[in-house]
Amino acid sequence: MEFANVKNRVVGIDIGVAVTNYAVVDLRGEIIAHDSFSTLDYPSVDNYLAVLCERVLKLVEANGGYEAMRSVGVCCPSSNFLTGCIENAPNLQWKGIIPLAALMRDRLGLAVALGNNPQCVALGEQAFGSAHGMKDFVVITLGYGLGSCLFSNGRMHLGTKGFAGEVGHTCVQPNGRQCACGNIGCLEAYCGHKGIIRTAEELMAESQEPSLMRQVENLTPKVIAGLCDQGDALAIETFRRTGEILGRGLANYASITNPEAIILTGGIPHAGKWLLEPTEQAFEKHVFHNIKGQTKILVTNLKDSEREVLGASVLAWMVKEYSLFI
Repeated sequence: MEFANVKNRVVGIDIGVAVTNYAVVDLRGEIIAHDSFSTLDYPSVDNYLAVLCERVLKLVEANGGYEAMRSVGVCCPSSNFLTGCIENAPNLQWKGIIPLAALMRDRLGLAVALGNNPQCVALGEQAFGSAHGMKDFVVITLGYGLGSCLFSNGRMHLGTKGFAGEVGHTCVQPNGRQCACGNIGCLEAYCGHKGIIRTAEELMAESQEPSLMRQVENLTPKVIAGLCDQGDALAIETFRRTGEILGRGLANYASITNPEAIILTGGIPHAGKWLLEPTEQAFEKHVFHNIKGQTKILVTNLKDSEREVLGASVLAWMVKEYSLFI
């Protein structure tokens, strides 16, 4: 009798705007080995994929080889799980529709699953993080963009074409700011990385009030949060306005979906109380009255450096196994 070889490891890849992280991960979510390189160094997607696959193969060979490796999961902005393509990503340097899963499968000889950041993060949160044991929850990713993934009755909701959850591109301000997606007044244009900086700039232009923000050459949400801790009034007001808009947006989302929890992830929630308190206040003010006080707003307990890679590893277990070699 022959016994099938049990493959107990996968590869998780996080393609970020600036940096690509990749790792070999086991069944329990333990990162066996990891590495990274600059995404921005490869403006050609063909060159990028050649380098990525070469690096992944080296990591695989050094950590169990193909005999132990089941599949690959990739987390990438503007990716469609149903098609396996990156589709018109506004924040990446590669434009158009890129059949990334198929291209990587041909190069690696392993099954490849592709998902966007919120989907992968939600899978990681359910398996290893704040959503463990929950069936109905929403994950919000707050960084350069603002995305979400909805789990309903224990399953990820993708929608007809795989684009469900784009709450960052719902309108919160008619005739408002221009968003990178091309629309006007999107939630992302106010609560994403660039939106927060723009709010700070508008506040400084509106007022003559002294602020340490005026002395900062490279203003970021992290810097603004640090100035909040120092008592800077305009910095505090920047996050108050951000939280008020975010809370309204989340209240609309929760009124439609009635989740057990909304889990905030990404770098921006590190602002802590300066963002969370006005967000929670606005949420409770605007959410449907039968939901008031019932939806938890949580911050992820997964590490920033591991969250997307772990989520991508969960995604890898969802794809049908395939290998040219074993």
